[in-house]
Amino acid sequence: MAAAGSCYVIVGAGIFGVSTAYHLIRRYPEASVTLVDRDAFDADNRVAASWDWNKVMRADYDDPVYCELALEAQDVFTSDPLWKPFFHQTGLYWMCGRDYARGCVSNFERLGRHGDISVWPVEEARKLFGGLFDESDYTNVEQVLVNRASGWVAAGDCLQAVTRRVLGLGVKYVAEEVANLQFDPSGRCAGIETAQGRRLPASHVVLCTGASTPKLLEISAAASGLTNLQAGSRILAGGITTGMTRLDDDSYAKFADMPVGIQGYTTLKGNSACVPSQFLRVPPFMGSLPPTKDRELKWWGQKIFRNTKEVLPGRFISMPPAEADYAQWKISERLKEDIVNVSSVFYGNQAAKWKFEKHRICWDAFTTSSDFIISPHTASKGLYVATCGSFHGYKFFPVIGRYVVDMLEDTLPARLASKWAWDRERPDPSANPDWPSCEMKDLLDPVRDSRL
Repeated sequence: MAAAGSCYVIVGAGIFGVSTAYHLIRRYPEASVTLVDRDAFDADNRVAASWDWNKVMRADYDDPVYCELALEAQDVFTSDPLWKPFFHQTGLYWMCGRDYARGCVSNFERLGRHGDISVWPVEEARKLFGGLFDESDYTNVEQVLVNRASGWVAAGDCLQAVTRRVLGLGVKYVAEEVANLQFDPSGRCAGIETAQGRRLPASHVVLCTGASTPKLLEISAAASGLTNLQAGSRILAGGITTGMTRLDDDSYAKFADMPVGIQGYTTLKGNSACVPSQFLRVPPFMGSLPPTKDRELKWWGQKIFRNTKEVLPGRFISMPPAEADYAQWKISERLKEDIVNVSSVFYGNQAAKWKFEKHRICWDAFTTSSDFIISPHTASKGLYVATCGSFHGYKFFPVIGRYVVDMLEDTLPARLASKWAWDRERPDPSANPDWPSCEMKDLLDPVRDSRL
């Protein structure tokens, strides 16, 4: 149970962690709240999934829970002076299947927001937005979902601004990597220890640690003897590649007012470069974001991959690369090719002249259902988990922390508590098109063993 006099350590200063700190310190101004992250919040480079050039802000979900939650967040982005400067309401153009479009529209109608969203036949949709998507590849696309209220957020800038506000409200920030969780003799989580040896005691430790969550729990389980701390099959670390091109004057004039472009969740099986033909499934959704103030157009790729390594003798998990920056700027030619392929899916021959100047690998934590985990950890009192964005978490930044605080107070609505529970029945990942289905090692450039 949360209380004003409690001491909170929140590990991870991405959107889950910063949003939790924001709502916690506003609800309990006298509480001791500390954010701990391996990187300074204003560092030039960070490993957080939410530290990015831009992220999609959409409420277009066929899942009613996330649709409603995203609309709540969108209303904050469009009205609150703290958040509003970072939201660009460009609209969204989603090439999808009929069932997905129907589910999204049904949710909007139920919530009284049907004026925001419309569905178009492919041939009519091609003419929208000045014919910008006329050359797109519509294979397996049945309908196009258009939402004029969606858009994108200047992600890194927004994260930094909200963190500054949080610090101004009295939250402390420690820029050190967490090496281990600390436990008292009863097995209760009593704080954390950093890689530099600093110990921070706490009545509540909240793990908002994204892709590094399984590794931290494995190491803490081994050190404490509490083997049930391990994430097991609940959480998988996965990566995806993003790429950007800088537009020339003519191209910028054409694309400056474009909507977010998405293709995915079609109803027919598509091709996959990661799995054998007998296991083909609908490809994960891919997307294109409008140009930034620097005239940079961004895509994310189709290949979502894991990185299985031995974290401790005999213990294998997926985790980001061991380099301090997760090797996020070291991109193989195969992953760069993934971005080129996606650009041509959206813009056809127009993409042939573009040179991709920036690439980054982004890491996040996944569940088989793409649901978050916002829950007490059942293996240790005082330990809580709030993570697993599954590459769709950023849009909830303004509001997700309120639900984390509700969880800490044991007042989270029952339908959310069960959906986001640490221990719950989880579906087979084969039904999830966004599940990391490749191994990163299979997507790296070949290493030459000999010289001619």
